[in-house]
Amino acid sequence: MAGSIHEGPEFGVGDFVLLHDLTLDAFMENLKLRYSKNKIYTYIGEVVVSVNPYKTVNIYDQTYVDEYKGREIYERPPHIFAVADSAYKTMKRQSRDTCIVISGESGAGKTEASKIIMRYIAAVTNVGGQKEVERVKDVLVKSNVILEAFGNAKTNRNDNSSRFGKYMDINFDFKGDPIGGHINNYLLEKSRVVHQQTGERNFHSFYQLLYGAKDEKLKEYKLVRDPGKYFYVNQGGDPKCATVHDRDDYRSVMNALKVMGFSFAHAEALWKIVAAILHLGNMDYVAADDHDHAGVSDDKLLGNIAELLSVTKENLRKALCSRVIAAGGQVVEKQLTVSDAVYARDAFAKAMYDRMFTWIVGKTNEAIDPKASGIAYVGKNTVIGVLDIYGFEIFDNNSFEQLCINYCNEKLQQLFIELVLKQEQEEYQREGIQWQHIDYFNNKIIVDLIEAQHKGVLAILDEACLSVGKVTDEMFLTAMAQKLAKHEHFTCRSLNPSDKTLEHARDFRIKHYAGQVTYQVPGFIDKNRDSLFQDFKRLLFNSEEDILQLMWPEGAQNITETTKRPITAGTNFKNSIIALVDNLATKEPHYVRCIKPNEIKSASAFNDERVRHQVSYLGLMENVRVRRAGFAFRISYVRFLQRYKCTTPHTWPTFAGTDIDGCKRILQVLGHEGDVKYGKSKVFIRSPQTLFSIEETRSQKIPTIVLFLQKMWRGGNARRRAKKMRAIYLIMNRFKKYKIREYIKNLVDKFRNVKKMRDYGKSVEWPRPPSRLQGLVQLLQKVHGRWRANMILKDVPKPEWPMLRLKVLAAAAIGGRRSDWGSRRKWEGNYLAMSKDNSNTADFVTKMNSLKSHDQFSKVLFSCHVKKFNKNNKPADRAIVITDKLIYKLDPKKKYKAMKKGIPISMVTGVSLTPGSDQLVIIHLSDENDLVLCLQNLTREERVGEVLGTLCSHCHRMGREIKVTINKPVHCMLGSKRRTVIVRPTAVNGGATFKKEGNDIALMWPES
Repeated sequence: MAGSIHEGPEFGVGDFVLLHDLTLDAFMENLKLRYSKNKIYTYIGEVVVSVNPYKTVNIYDQTYVDEYKGREIYERPPHIFAVADSAYKTMKRQSRDTCIVISGESGAGKTEASKIIMRYIAAVTNVGGQKEVERVKDVLVKSNVILEAFGNAKTNRNDNSSRFGKYMDINFDFKGDPIGGHINNYLLEKSRVVHQQTGERNFHSFYQLLYGAKDEKLKEYKLVRDPGKYFYVNQGGDPKCATVHDRDDYRSVMNALKVMGFSFAHAEALWKIVAAILHLGNMDYVAADDHDHAGVSDDKLLGNIAELLSVTKENLRKALCSRVIAAGGQVVEKQLTVSDAVYARDAFAKAMYDRMFTWIVGKTNEAIDPKASGIAYVGKNTVIGVLDIYGFEIFDNNSFEQLCINYCNEKLQQLFIELVLKQEQEEYQREGIQWQHIDYFNNKIIVDLIEAQHKGVLAILDEACLSVGKVTDEMFLTAMAQKLAKHEHFTCRSLNPSDKTLEHARDFRIKHYAGQVTYQVPGFIDKNRDSLFQDFKRLLFNSEEDILQLMWPEGAQNITETTKRPITAGTNFKNSIIALVDNLATKEPHYVRCIKPNEIKSASAFNDERVRHQVSYLGLMENVRVRRAGFAFRISYVRFLQRYKCTTPHTWPTFAGTDIDGCKRILQVLGHEGDVKYGKSKVFIRSPQTLFSIEETRSQKIPTIVLFLQKMWRGGNARRRAKKMRAIYLIMNRFKKYKIREYIKNLVDKFRNVKKMRDYGKSVEWPRPPSRLQGLVQLLQKVHGRWRANMILKDVPKPEWPMLRLKVLAAAAIGGRRSDWGSRRKWEGNYLAMSKDNSNTADFVTKMNSLKSHDQFSKVLFSCHVKKFNKNNKPADRAIVITDKLIYKLDPKKKYKAMKKGIPISMVTGVSLTPGSDQLVIIHLSDENDLVLCLQNLTREERVGEVLGTLCSHCHRMGREIKVTINKPVHCMLGSKRRTVIVRPTAVNGGATFKKEGNDIALMWPES
């Protein structure tokens, strides 16, 4: 409670008990202020007042669950979780049955409140994660989905209005885990099945079937996806509802049915009953003869209904158009008139839906029965009951259902006041505080007006229903006027002729605790009798569908068998409500009072008149007066001292004496001893002003304490952090040194004998170094590489080092992709200047000296005779000369005359070879006119590798790399056209040459 009032002054007071002025205006002003600030919950002591926000509010996630779990109700701001947790704690700690009563008018948020409570209980239980407990929790939550589909509907006040009362007991084991439950349902509004007011809908299930089922399923049920085609669901107007998603809800219901253990056949049977009722609403009658006897107008429709109900067409026709009467041992079949047949049809539809709903509740109870859950439990089985029942209703046209609903609310209000008073008295008695008498309105006189034997409204109605002969609703009204004439809370036009708001022979008025309600008697007798011809019961009992047989066991009776007159609907409801109230009276009660802020379902509107009316009929002011009549606030000594010890230096930071002495010392220092009483375990504070004053003193002290705590915490935290950091750096430094030593020792071990190895340690894998040694290891790798090179080169004469360099570059470029590339022979480079390769060396040397003086190159790197293929598809014998600057093509037949200007080495982009033994070399040029060559020499030496090494070496010196391709076949560009070169083996005779093959080029290479 203390936590509830200090959300901040801008949010008003979180507990109505602590209002400064206890008036209705002050109550309304506080409620309106909190609603405008999105504070939808307010306390009255331990009662939660909930205002429907008409929007999604993010105050129900796991963070909020953790905030309220295990806390006292006054320790946190007002929330429905606090009530749920209080009920759960009481049940678990004290092994006492508890209940949560949720009340309010239609649209006030009762159903949503019950679901929030269920979700909270599910969130805080099953800490051990037992699968069976988790299944029970899932079943309990999923049961809401099914009951809402078949028991809720859109009304003008609420898009998801519960049209039945529901009381659910949740059973818990000794550990506080849910092990099952039981649901009781009260007075389903079955008249909605056949009639809806403008702007309202039938039960959700009808629309879920029409909008959510697949096309083939609707075809099987002979339905179309248009609610406007069916009389029982089109009376309210637009069947769509913005906040209800029928298609998704249908899937959710099917999933829930599966989780709840409904078989597929049972689920299908339920939807077939819904479909049959839809068809039944379209059943019209015609007069079959001059006596107005009813006959079915649409034989095909009759057959569809019979098929869905698994009965014969003729039996269904008889039940709809006639009834069998047994009198004096004889059986007589009586034809129904058209009007009687319509009445019987509607009664049949209502009864089928009502029985189906009752069967669903029963089946749900089987699924959540603690004995069937499979959980073995010991100790006492405790219960939390959650009551979500209709709120007080005042409509323009109030009938039998409204009388029952308002009677239920009268009983609950009576219980509420009695239990609140009882709780207050018990607490005062426990604490040794003298009880003061509290004046309050006792609505027992209204309860007796409705339920009293022989002279109550329900008793008079039953008497009218049991009377022999034709008894009308007007006769029932007359009987009430005679028997209740002197009752101050009852009136009608015959008793008060001057009241023009009451109509003769139709209206009567009851002055309820929530206000006056005018009821219209037409239909009271029929609704109370709730009669259905036995013919329909026999029809459905004899159905081939086993569910229908289970729903209608009384259909097994013989036609001539005499049965007791069934209990009337009113008496049945009265008995169930009395039993409910007796059950609730044995439990520790908790309350959620729901308020509807406006009629337009707006998140911002607050209708003062409507809310004031609800505050009145919910008895909230009465509740505040009862709670505040003695002491506005009470708290245990332990918690009072813990919360307020900071307000005086005598108790802060610790108090050496007892808790009660500490509390007395605080109140004495603050000057409030005259406004409190000391109980055995609690201190009682009489006026809210005293509590506010204590809280204000505490609020002033808190900033100083917070600063002190922050200073101490930050200092201690900084010292701990510094100590940790010093330790961390020391450990890191020692560890780094250790890793360096270990690495160097490992390195020494690995390279100890590399001098004796054939590859001088090339195959030795270097271990991954610590980050601090990265640079050193790179340097060591370079040193090792140079040492290896020196060890290898020490046996190689120095003049051969340039050749060795070329071979190394060639080997790296080839990368093992060609087996023979001349690595074992001596590479001499300028072969055309040697007589062994060229008989005309003088001409070659003369020409090269001329070109050298003209083009200014320094040295001939490689020369050789070749077979060349040009862009004109012609092979020719040529000489190729590679210098340090240019590549020359020479004609040996013309004393090595240069064919064209030399090709700059910088134009070379790549070299292509084949993996075979042929001497094909393609030098790729940037002008897309490659040199396609086949090297030739008299000794048939392998010179491809030497050409490649020469080009790679020279390009490497120029600071660029060339692409080396080794493949079969290879590709080239001649005259900017892509060509493919294929090597084909041929006879040795004639030597190698090129040939054109279509678009390709073939090198005819002699086989060795």
